[in-house]
Amino acid sequence: MRTLVSTAFVSLDGVVEAPGGEPGYRNSGWTFKDVDFVPEAYEIKAREQEESGALMLGRRSYEAFSPVWPGMDEFARYRVLPKYVVSTTLAEDDLVTDWGDITILRSLDDVAALKETEGGPIIVHGSADLNHSLSDAGLIDRYHLLVFPLLLGAGKRLYSDTSRDTQKLKLVEHEVYSNGLQKNVFDVVH
Repeated sequence: MRTLVSTAFVSLDGVVEAPGGEPGYRNSGWTFKDVDFVPEAYEIKAREQEESGALMLGRRSYEAFSPVWPGMDEFARYRVLPKYVVSTTLAEDDLVTDWGDITILRSLDDVAALKETEGGPIIVHGSADLNHSLSDAGLIDRYHLLVFPLLLGAGKRLYSDTSRDTQKLKLVEHEVYSNGLQKNVFDVVH
């Protein structure tokens, strides 16, 4: 069984929207505008690429990343990994042709079936709505969080606001950096 890992840049109040400067959000670019850059804080991002067996995105994150990531040296390892886009609306004709194998998954049942296959961890980047659905369905196994010492207020959040039973997490790795950034890795206790 494969591990499904949600990875995110997240503010202390749970906002994940537009960390890299995407247009349309009032605090866009908050990961680099408001916090000093400390290279060692991003070690987990390189490790994710090396350890992952596949990349998973929701439709909106796929549409944002697919025109950019295939040509970026920072994400070179992702070029060769299988990619899965969870969407009920994306068509095969909408897929880019320069980013390797890409499969559209149409349901959470498809995601659950993928988890039952052999292979390395599946990393979910961005994709706030997908994260909500995956979490609500009990499909996320681990969280890789870089928590920024910011309160952003409004914005898309990583966590679902669905009323449900408590989900227990086990802290398995953590570190605090000189700029106040925190790395927190949690396993979901199933």
